[in-house]
Amino acid sequence: MTGTTDQSNSASPERHADPVVGIIYNPRSHRNQGQDLDVASLPNVHVRQPAQRTDIPKALAELAAFDIDFLIINGGDGTVRDVLSCGQVVFGDSWPDLAVLPKGKTNALNVDLGAPAGWTLAEAIAAYPGGRRIRRRPISITPKNGGSETISGCGPSMLGFIMGGGAFTTGIRAGQDAHRMGAFNSLAVGVTSVWGVLQGLFGSDSNIWRRGTPMQIHLGSERAPMPHSGHGDPATRSIFLASTLEKFPAGIKLFSTEHNGLRLAVLDKPRRRTLAKLPLYFSGILGSPSGKGGFHQVAADEFELQIGDQYILDGEAYPPGTYVVAPGPELNFVVP
Repeated sequence: MTGTTDQSNSASPERHADPVVGIIYNPRSHRNQGQDLDVASLPNVHVRQPAQRTDIPKALAELAAFDIDFLIINGGDGTVRDVLSCGQVVFGDSWPDLAVLPKGKTNALNVDLGAPAGWTLAEAIAAYPGGRRIRRRPISITPKNGGSETISGCGPSMLGFIMGGGAFTTGIRAGQDAHRMGAFNSLAVGVTSVWGVLQGLFGSDSNIWRRGTPMQIHLGSERAPMPHSGHGDPATRSIFLASTLEKFPAGIKLFSTEHNGLRLAVLDKPRRRTLAKLPLYFSGILGSPSGKGGFHQVAADEFELQIGDQYILDGEAYPPGTYVVAPGPELNFVVP
């Protein structure tokens, strides 16, 4: 499968013992605020602090001019999304090794990679020569018709790791409320997941968590329509999620272990019987669903999504439209 990911633990003889390091340091990230910047004085270390998203392309181009071996992204999932999206134009098919320091409100990629939660810039630099390389391919999201649907400001597609729509969009908004109450990372995911299930179980069909979103999903290069269980309006889906990650916050097993790479989890309608089983699927107690009850888990080399409401990519909302979703470039992430 095109989206297959794997992991390499072997050391490469081509790695420099004293690498040229580029750092994108997001000063707005939740746990940064000017900390951990003493590495800027080290030789062969170049730090850029883009004040806003539109400054990222210039910052990456400046780092690329130093012929960096190692790019460290110091920020949360949103910072990773923006750097990877803008990096397509700068690095093309020749990406440096990467590392991510989990400094944001949510750090789902770091949960998957397994890097230490308190990892510092100095520790990340020290891990470069002998650290493990974990290969991951982000999701690439390209507007089918181009134009204003592309929001990255950097190129024709967005790159990220968790894409969702329907009640997932509602959940992200609820997650912002959880952040304001002081819940972050896996705790925030757990809070909003429990709240969403409760709303789905006990709310009426007019409840925003149960309403559904106009959505059509066509799988593979042949664009085969994704089956619909017939529960609810066949023109809508309740929840849509896609990712290339293998591990998720709060221990959630979003997908079955039968496949890796690009996978989808889709709920047609939040029937109470199906919702009651979701914790069993997400804990791994139940295997892959048949889809007849309205919950689907599928793998796809690519798919086309037509969605009538905003979708979420790594915590940020993007406009409705028709998008082609496929695995992005294969990237090497360094972990100790």
